[in-house]
Amino acid sequence: MLFCPSVPAALMTPVRIRPLVALLCIFLAGGVGLETARSQPTTVLRGGQLFDATDTTLTDNPGIVVRAGKIVDRGATALDTTGARIVRLGPDHVILPGLVDLHAHYAVDFFGAGRVEETEGYPLLYLANGATTTFTAGEMQPKKMRRVRRAIARGDRIGPRMLTSGPYFGKARPGWDTTRTPASIRREVDRWAARGVEHFKAKRLQAELLRALIDQAHRHGATVTGHLGSGSGQSVNPRTAIDMGIDRIEHFLGGAQLPDTAGAYDALPTATPDEPAFDRIAQHFREHNVYFDATISAYGYYGTRESDVYADWPDAQQYFTPYLRSVLAEEDYQAPVPRFQRIFELKLDRIKAFYEAGGGGLITLGTDHPSWGEYLAPFGVHRELQAFVRAGIPEAAALRIATINGARAVGRGDRLGTLTVGKWADLFVVRGNPLADIRNTRNVEWVMVRGDLHRAAALREAARGTVGPDDAAAAEAFKPDRGP
Repeated sequence: MLFCPSVPAALMTPVRIRPLVALLCIFLAGGVGLETARSQPTTVLRGGQLFDATDTTLTDNPGIVVRAGKIVDRGATALDTTGARIVRLGPDHVILPGLVDLHAHYAVDFFGAGRVEETEGYPLLYLANGATTTFTAGEMQPKKMRRVRRAIARGDRIGPRMLTSGPYFGKARPGWDTTRTPASIRREVDRWAARGVEHFKAKRLQAELLRALIDQAHRHGATVTGHLGSGSGQSVNPRTAIDMGIDRIEHFLGGAQLPDTAGAYDALPTATPDEPAFDRIAQHFREHNVYFDATISAYGYYGTRESDVYADWPDAQQYFTPYLRSVLAEEDYQAPVPRFQRIFELKLDRIKAFYEAGGGGLITLGTDHPSWGEYLAPFGVHRELQAFVRAGIPEAAALRIATINGARAVGRGDRLGTLTVGKWADLFVVRGNPLADIRNTRNVEWVMVRGDLHRAAALREAARGTVGPDDAAAAEAFKPDRGP
């Protein structure tokens, strides 16, 4: 069955596209559009080149055979592919493993009232950018995100593999109860684990509660990531959290480089990579196999955006609803803060030093961008890749950071992250060699997730005009405490 690009939006929000129009689209759509591999027993990708992330090389594609959501052959010779759907790629096409964004906020704040989750266009746009796995890293509306995750998993909606975090654990959660006890943390972990949460997020959580969160999550086989501080006040230094058994650290490496005499943001400018303290904390990450989500580009969004990483690509407003386009103005965007521009520049040096100190296998990609409208988060995976390369990390290493490292960090390295036989068929196809210019990852033409193949252009078209409220009444749902 062929679907016109707007049908998924219709299935998600019938008010926006009447069923009769959607039905007409089915007959008029040309090409593959949003057709999925579920209607095809086997899909074969022939031609082009391949970066499978098992090493740092680009090779000729021997032929990738996908069946029942898995890569079952490479070479297209061992299996009978009679009747398979054949996708023929050109010599300038490159196939890559799907990107793993471990800090993929679906949150937006279009009206300055606080963050809410955007779930209409964002799942389509993350997927259209090659991000086939996203971890939400702290949610404002966890029940809503759980419904979306389950709908995508059932095949009722189109989107990436969503690893939902549930709510923030800590003062970053609106209405956080400051009298919480370790026992209450354990009980809440049990509840969210029963609802399918496999990875938890701590932010501004004091030490004894963080210890309880880590221990109870591990009892469920779940991981914990943390946005931590220097250890000043009631914050927890990343080194202390590593000793507690945390699985992943966000933003700051910590250790003695961030003394507890000042807050993390105040201490960061003095934390230079040439100090012995840097070597010690890098070694601590390596010894405990703790992953580091650098979120380099996130700080540039808050800064003055004086880097080519933030070149105008694409025009975000095309994805807004007509109503949002009519009411959102430039003054609603995040105002640049020079301090954060400096932090962005500092983090480029830090991540290169951590990579050279043997931490390359522990770095993951995370975008961490709740949008105010000027930039949309799903496009951020390419900016973060570009930031890695700008820092001095080789293109191939940056791609491994964004694929196999992320998969391993959430315990899925045996199923995701490389294009090898037996793994899940999550991949994307770009035009142009990203090893020659990392910006070629932006030229996404095909995306496959769970073995379902989509044209990226059709996904983008389906998302066009869906982000944001349809009218003033619906805008109330884009303000905190107005929706589930």
